[in-house]
Amino acid sequence: MTMRHLPIAIFVAGIAWLGGGHASAQDAAAGAAIFKSQCGICHAVAEGRNMVGPSLFGVVGRPAGNLPTYHYSPATRSSGLTWDAATLDRYLTSPGTVIPHTIMTYGGLQDAQMRADLIAYLSTVH
Repeated sequence: MTMRHLPIAIFVAGIAWLGGGHASAQDAAAGAAIFKSQCGICHAVAEGRNMVGPSLFGVVGRPAGNLPTYHYSPATRSSGLTWDAATLDRYLTSPGTVIPHTIMTYGGLQDAQMRADLIAYLSTVH
């Protein structure tokens, strides 16, 4: 570590200490890049623009399987879930575990920081 990086290391350590050891600020800009590389092949964030997957415009706070312009699996339509940050975090970790028999074939995003950043980005798309 160089002296130039010392203030950054002290700042990060302080945040970790104050947050009980969990320094995980959400970065919506990083989340936009993650969306583009991980999600953008199947999903759009434009209102009303469905692709292979439904539009994720306004997804945060929306009931699962409730976009009238997309044909969801029966499992998703009947899940009773609402896409809040905690539910999205679980779902993005392992979609098939949260909604068995979903038609979403994505295997999951294991990195917690990447999920937090992605959810921060999705929270801005409305």
